[in-house]
Amino acid sequence: MAEKPTSGEILGVPYNFERPSISRMLSAHWEPGEGMLVEKPFGIGYTLNLANWRSWIVLAVAGILLWQQEQSSASAAETETEDEPVEVIVDDE
Repeated sequence: MAEKPTSGEILGVPYNFERPSISRMLSAHWEPGEGMLVEKPFGIGYTLNLANWRSWIVLAVAGILLWQQEQSSASAAETETEDEPVEVIVDDE
């Protein structure tokens, strides 16, 4: 029976299912001279290259958006009050 390849590309998307090592995991996220996205050390697709300054901007924007979402949900929880009964008066003339 033919052995299946553990790494390669499918429709232009890289995959790698070789057993990961610590050095390969660390070096995959820090590749000076490479672009913002690099192949994942394990799994399917791409990951951020932390040696590229653009990756840090992406992480900062994601952090700001997450912080803003947490702040808005916290303020929405504070403004919610219990529903109290409302008295409605109808004038029949």
